[in-house]
Amino acid sequence: MNDPTDQSGKPLATLDDLRGAVGQELGVSPWHEISQQMIDAFADVTKDHNFIHVDPERAAATPFGGTIAHGFLTLSMLSVFAYQSLARLQGRKMGVNFGFEKVRFVSPVPSGKRIRGRFTLDHLKIRPSGYVEMTYGVTVEIEGVAKPALTAEWKTIAIMEEGAVA
Repeated sequence: MNDPTDQSGKPLATLDDLRGAVGQELGVSPWHEISQQMIDAFADVTKDHNFIHVDPERAAATPFGGTIAHGFLTLSMLSVFAYQSLARLQGRKMGVNFGFEKVRFVSPVPSGKRIRGRFTLDHLKIRPSGYVEMTYGVTVEIEGVAKPALTAEWKTIAIMEEGAVA
């Protein structure tokens, strides 16, 4: 990727950089602890108070041995993982989610464990509108656990500045 950075100090990538990176790993985020407080807050926001997430005593008697993060909490962490590990596309005004394919919740994330995101660029498409569609292969890893928490294909769209796409 090119050396220029944006105002936050994040590296900038050109479209040519991305074209050359299809099929390659683009980044790995730092580890993030999934605390019980985080799980409880997510339960409050989503109204999903299933005991396996919020009741440590009852959850201890399950095959999980304790509370686990909601799968959708794990999925929602992809935004911060991407921000922390992926270069910003030069000429991009903003990015939006386009969707997910093949989302699989492979392993539960126990409360107190740390997770991180790993990203590959699987597909890049320049739309006639000048938007840039990217499909990332994403894996959420659990520290010290062989199987991932989550795998998916994440489709995003970069809305570009006028004239940024030739």
